[in-house]
Amino acid sequence: MPRLPSHARVDLLPLAPHRQVAHLRSLNEAGNPDAVIQLYESGRAGAAAASLGEYVKALVRTDRLDAGALAASIGGRGIVGGAGNAVRAPAPLPPPPYWGASAAQPPPPMVGSSFFGGAGAAAASAAPLGSAANPLVTAAAEPTARAQLWRTLRTLGLAFVLVSGAGALMDERGPLGRGVLNAPDLRPTTGSPVRFDDIKGVDEAKGELEEVVAYLKDPARFTALGGKLPRGLLLVGPPGTGKTMLAKAVAGEAGVPFFYASGSEFEEMFVGVGARRVRDLFAAAKKAAPCIVFIDEIDAIGGARNPKDQQYMKMTLNQLLVELDGFKPATGVIVVAATNFPASLDKALIRPGRFDRHVIVPNPDVKGREAILEAKFREVPRAKDVDLAVTARGTPGFSGADLANLVNLAALDAARAGGKTVSMANLEAARDRIIMGAERKSAALSTANRRLTAYHEGGHALVALHTDGAHPLHKATIVPRGLSLGSVTQLPETDDETSVSRRQLLAKLDVCMGGRVAEELIFGEGEVTTGASSDLEQATRLARAMVTKFGMSPILGAVSIPYDDGGAMVSPETRAAVEAETRALLASAYARARLLLTAHEADLHRLARELLDKETLTGAQIRELVGGGVGGRKKAAG
Repeated sequence: MPRLPSHARVDLLPLAPHRQVAHLRSLNEAGNPDAVIQLYESGRAGAAAASLGEYVKALVRTDRLDAGALAASIGGRGIVGGAGNAVRAPAPLPPPPYWGASAAQPPPPMVGSSFFGGAGAAAASAAPLGSAANPLVTAAAEPTARAQLWRTLRTLGLAFVLVSGAGALMDERGPLGRGVLNAPDLRPTTGSPVRFDDIKGVDEAKGELEEVVAYLKDPARFTALGGKLPRGLLLVGPPGTGKTMLAKAVAGEAGVPFFYASGSEFEEMFVGVGARRVRDLFAAAKKAAPCIVFIDEIDAIGGARNPKDQQYMKMTLNQLLVELDGFKPATGVIVVAATNFPASLDKALIRPGRFDRHVIVPNPDVKGREAILEAKFREVPRAKDVDLAVTARGTPGFSGADLANLVNLAALDAARAGGKTVSMANLEAARDRIIMGAERKSAALSTANRRLTAYHEGGHALVALHTDGAHPLHKATIVPRGLSLGSVTQLPETDDETSVSRRQLLAKLDVCMGGRVAEELIFGEGEVTTGASSDLEQATRLARAMVTKFGMSPILGAVSIPYDDGGAMVSPETRAAVEAETRALLASAYARARLLLTAHEADLHRLARELLDKETLTGAQIRELVGGGVGGRKKAAG
């Protein structure tokens, strides 16, 4: 072995560990790896893990790296493991005189080491490093709490960035994120099968839209004199009246493409997505012009703006306003929108130049309901006894969707019973189910309750039959439905009620009192029940309206009193007068009903027995049983 420089025989142990490592590193960098090897193997280089690294570098540079020799050297030093994971063997180091020996004197073996040295040192040095005979033992140091927190925050931040980027990418290009409106292959619906003839009961609304159809077919005819058709039409009406059907019919009649969108489709969790979807929709519509863009439930994005709203909530509406009437308005694009709440729309949306034409689509009248029923029965077989005029009169306030549901329920009821056609009984059952609820066939009623119900409904029926101004009697039944144990149905003679006379209102009060009066006459005042609660509520509400809204009080006169909130804004004197007049009207109705039923008590017994036997009687059967009455004579005369 060549003679080493004098500085290689220095003792590094008194120095700090980092200075020991720095000295060994400087020897390696100065091209003197032999000095590093000598210092380490002589035990004068310290036992730091970094010293072991410098020692291995020196072995590699001198091509003297041998697994057995390296293991023996490491075992003799009592250090096992890699950088940062050094474990010192529990064997004690040699006494200080040893560390001052010459470099030529080899260090004695480490006796008692739990890893190397002792009796098994020779065998361990002969085995390869990392084998069962010469294992490599490591100890992983646990990271500090600060390091663990930083690692967790870094992982969460990276995950958030990745998820946000993926979501933005899907919203920009993916078919799921962009939705129906922003799909790259956005195409309108062409060849709408709906025509104006398919829509019944809204003739006035169809007349308003026929002008739009004519414009789409021949635009030059309307623009020859410089006129411009409104760009936006707002369909206003209750739910189920056919607003969407009307828009489809306009597209079908004109033979132009039809774009459909819902107001809720524009909004998204990402800011600016709604405005971009509006731009995409109108860009596609301009390419397909002339065409129709139908926006259903436009109040979802067209609600009145509030200064307190967030900016992103206004961006969609602002973009829609610009597309309707901005610097570059859409040419040949007719925008049709529908809403149930026109009062909630922003004023800028319904100003002239945008949605400046409002088409009212109301619930159909009695003639319209009959026409809708005729249209619905085109594909449903009906029996010969079906009278759609009677059904139309018995469904006031029904929309087109309600009538479609009525026919559907009747068809299901007929099919359930095994019938081949829909009968009038099926239509009556469907109407009663919609208005009052399903028939309670499982209701266990005692004989006494059924008898009381029969007299109660018989009292209503007789008062309606013999009171001038009451609607003709249609049906009386004691079959429980919903919360009711029975009912009496009256139908207007021809058209729906638009204005009601005082005589008709008094007749309604008398009919409401007929059930309670019949119970008192037959069972006594001590046996009256709570069955008349809804009758009394309806009568009280009607009498108070006669006094406060209709000006039909001889004491208060023709005056309207704001009594909807219980009379909070009314003086105590006026409120007392209103209550007194209301009680007077109810007392008069009670007296008239009692006088009438007392005179027809025999008819009441006969009608009650028939109801107990058959449960349901038609108006014709009741008139035949007890006589024509006032309503019957009027109907016969008509």
